[in-house]
Amino acid sequence: MDTPTDVVGRVGAVLRAVSTHEPGGTTTSALARECGLARPTVHRLLTSLLAEGLVDRDPATGWWQLGPELFFLGSAAGSRYDVTALAQPHVRRLAVATGESAFFSARRGDETICLLREDGSFPIRSHVLVEGIRFPLGVASAGLAVLAFLPDAEIDDFLGRVDLTAAHGQDHAPDAVRRRVAGTRASGWALNPGLIVEGSWGMGAAVFDADERPAWALSLTGIERRFDEARRRELGSLLLHEAHELSRSLRRPRPASGSTP
Repeated sequence: MDTPTDVVGRVGAVLRAVSTHEPGGTTTSALARECGLARPTVHRLLTSLLAEGLVDRDPATGWWQLGPELFFLGSAAGSRYDVTALAQPHVRRLAVATGESAFFSARRGDETICLLREDGSFPIRSHVLVEGIRFPLGVASAGLAVLAFLPDAEIDDFLGRVDLTAAHGQDHAPDAVRRRVAGTRASGWALNPGLIVEGSWGMGAAVFDADERPAWALSLTGIERRFDEARRRELGSLLLHEAHELSRSLRRPRPASGSTP
């Protein structure tokens, strides 16, 4: 993560870092490390955010959590940005049909954010993705699916200014990511062959907005032995079908909040 230099950027970085530790919360020191900021700076920001209700602090542990004011702000913005209600049936169908854990993620700048998770019936599960977790584009199957269908110039710009190897290793060096981008474009779906956690595989398909840009992704994760070549073709077909149907739904005009259907 680039260290933000302005106050608003620092506040945003701290809030995003807190969000990745929901619901349990985390410490000031951990947040400082994740944001690349000094601990006293982060503590001052958190204290001010606490006064505004934007963060909360567990009285028993002293750990920081997202505050109630964020819920009210999010509710107010929900009619413009919340697409999870449309995505939920597609996520559920994938989980039921495959037995794996299914997800819906949204692009936010250079990252994807997991918004929905639905676990299937298979008892052994991967916990790489949880609601609220963020990964850079090109990392995890959702981030790769989104990156792959951006224009070449945008991919070049992203890989030229974002170092994925520092946090995610040489498997995420630019040439390696480009090879996976090419494979994703060829098949239509992205594959993460245990690159984040060994033995935890994932597949993803991009979901497109009205401008035909990849803005979201559907994905599946599970253990390696359930992702052999034959089953990948089956899962890929299911993912592409649900992603296509969800893209169509998201492109339809939605009624304004409070309007009568």
